[in-house]
Amino acid sequence: MKKDLKAVCLISDDFEDLELWYPVLRLREEGVTVHLVGEKANQKYVGKYGVPAVSDYAFGNIHIEDYDALLVPGGWAPDKLRRFPEVLEMVRSMNRAQKPIGHICHAGWVLASADILRGKKVTSTPGIKDDMIHAGATWYDLPVVVDGNIVSSRRPPDLPEYMKAFIELLNKQ
Repeated sequence: MKKDLKAVCLISDDFEDLELWYPVLRLREEGVTVHLVGEKANQKYVGKYGVPAVSDYAFGNIHIEDYDALLVPGGWAPDKLRRFPEVLEMVRSMNRAQKPIGHICHAGWVLASADILRGKKVTSTPGIKDDMIHAGATWYDLPVVVDGNIVSSRRPPDLPEYMKAFIELLNKQ
């Protein structure tokens, strides 16, 4: 892994606990600095199963261009996250720069709302398959799909394959 890589992991209440923590811890094991970024800095957010996480920064307090990758966990948090214009602009900025964007489960909602899925190949939880297709993506029922800078995955059992693909892409940057 290259040195001094930095990633943003978006956070809001009701994130899927494993889909936030597994990627964050895997990246940290690889030496990547991962910042949890939410609506407010130093705010405690609670996952669907009660695991807490505290944000490092607020959406408006970071410069997304200083980061090498972006992660969006699933759960119900994506439905909240996609309502913030700052979040959508972060996603668009990372996409314009062709930096890795990872999304799992319901997190595809954030990318759909940012309008960056047109013509892309993705996966997600089957529950939002139609949303992904309506956003212009081609949907596959696979553990992980990589299309350019976007790495997508379905659900917690797919986390090992998801993070392997995400880390491989990040290493190519």
